Amino acid sequence: MGLSQIAYLILLLAVAGLRLIELRVSRRNQQRLLAQGAQQVPEPSAFGGMVALHTGILLGSAAEVVFLSRPLVAALAIAMAVVLVATNAVRWWVIHTLAGRWSVCVLTPSQMGIVSGGPFRFVRHPNYAAVFVEMLAIPLLHTAWLAALAGAVVHVFVLRVRIQLEESVLMANVEYQAAMGAKPRFVPGLF
Repeated sequence: MGLSQIAYLILLLAVAGLRLIELRVSRRNQQRLLAQGAQQVPEPSAFGGMVALHTGILLGSAAEVVFLSRPLVAALAIAMAVVLVATNAVRWWVIHTLAGRWSVCVLTPSQMGIVSGGPFRFVRHPNYAAVFVEMLAIPLLHTAWLAALAGAVVHVFVLRVRIQLEESVLMANVEYQAAMGAKPRFVPGLF
């Protein structure tokens, strides 16, 4: 196993570790929000699908790089590293903007209020857009194009289910609909 493969596997472990930290933050926020009257919306497959997808992309990328000996292409690796940093900046901007309201679970808004600042000034779902691009960049960092392609296809279906559920809850709130309904879902100025 080469040095680039070892460094890449360490990066994948770091990403997995960061996801576990995010789950802890989410759990803490979720418990507080539930105590304040929010209710968790049942998600038969959406959240589990997201966890399986992220795990699958990380494991698939590792397997593809190690077992198929994917090369490190410097120009692609640098470009994807820049994308990875940018997407993580957006994700942490979302977490910071939502503060104690951020959760990986769909909750009824109760008295949480409408957040329309930060990245939400531009789109309704900046986190999903950033995560989608991030899950493309991670495999491509070390040319694991099969994991990137398969992950992107599955990600579209997983996000479709999750966003339909989330928006059915959010758009039921007239204030949210007025503040956010006309904004695009993912990319400013499109759709």
